[in-house]
Amino acid sequence: WQADDDGVLNPANIELKPGAIIPKAVGSQGLKPLEMPGRFDISQIVLEDLRARIRHALLADKLGPVVGPKMTATEVLERSAEMALLLGATYGRLQAELLTPLIQRAYRILRRRGEVPDVALDGRYVELDYRAPLARAQGQRNVQNTLSWISSVLAMGPEASTAVNLPEAARFLGDALGVPSDLIREGIAEG
Repeated sequence: WQADDDGVLNPANIELKPGAIIPKAVGSQGLKPLEMPGRFDISQIVLEDLRARIRHALLADKLGPVVGPKMTATEVLERSAEMALLLGATYGRLQAELLTPLIQRAYRILRRRGEVPDVALDGRYVELDYRAPLARAQGQRNVQNTLSWISSVLAMGPEASTAVNLPEAARFLGDALGVPSDLIREGIAEG
């Protein structure tokens, strides 16, 4: 609190603590903080450093900012390809060290409880296949590369087209795109 000074001020009696009454000259503005020529706010520097480290840890600073509200399909593909390239090693490690053991453990627990039956198809092993968005992006690139190769080979003429096993290519494309297996015929006669 500040109160008007009655003319007798003893600086030794002034206590600068919360709730203290500090005398001031009549009509003056009272105590003011010492003005500094530039604003030195250390908390803003610390917060900005923290934000930068979080962006770096989440790999948000690797891709440039989205320029407009709408992105073209090409820009989306390029950004996802760049992100897949950046996260390739990280994803591989996460898949090997976290996802695969986690899914196997969860499946075994559910099978022990009887909530998931044993899967047997004519005595063959059944393999679980899980696809994360990054793995699907890799599959999309494989599809694009395969389709580009097939169209290039078919454009070379009928002699070159014998190098392409079209039924097997169709099965590969279906698998890479996540097409349900019951939609893909097995044992198509090759011509």
